[in-house]
Amino acid sequence: MTMTGQDEDAMRVLQGLADDRSSVRLRAALAVGTTPDPRFVDTLVERCAIEPEFFVRDMLTWALTRHPVSVTLPELLREVRSEGTQARSQALHTLSKIGDRQAWPAITRALLCDADDEVARSAWRTAVVLVPPGEEPALAEVLATQLGRGGRETQLSLSRALVALGDVALPVLRPAMTAPDLGVRTHALATERLLRDPDAGFEFAIDEAKRILALGGSG
Repeated sequence: MTMTGQDEDAMRVLQGLADDRSSVRLRAALAVGTTPDPRFVDTLVERCAIEPEFFVRDMLTWALTRHPVSVTLPELLREVRSEGTQARSQALHTLSKIGDRQAWPAITRALLCDADDEVARSAWRTAVVLVPPGEEPALAEVLATQLGRGGRETQLSLSRALVALGDVALPVLRPAMTAPDLGVRTHALATERLLRDPDAGFEFAIDEAKRILALGGSG
């Protein structure tokens, strides 16, 4: 069977997405996003799971957002259940960029509490984008179970997610502010400070929380 010009172009793009050079992969992803073609969606999703370069992954995500949701959503929803941590994380990130609430049921407690910090952070960011009206308090309860987890970046991501939910986060932060675990108390106090004053900055909020706890208070 003779290949058409379109088929040859598609083959070149597919080869470009798998090229050893990140600059070539970046251009290929840009080309797919510039001229969307549903035939590329599977490859874009598969590439997201293994692509080592951040900027290329970001372009792959952008390319996916340029395709119809009816094509991308089923692929991404399968990917969030993948065994690969990058596959789950990147699929969640892409769902947050697409912003279609049809994906909300896929944001499970298991993902929000995923053992991998990058997956969990992606799940938190995606959850606050997709959460339907009325579901915010339940989401805040699950997010609060992760207070005190991980290093600075992980804790900052969780605080941002809780702050994004607004005042519905307060009822779950207050008990955590007197939790037995010092790390949980500190993180909860800092998050409550950011909720009251989003311009305070995370480092300042953490330092203030530590000072308050050192003086024997809880805010």
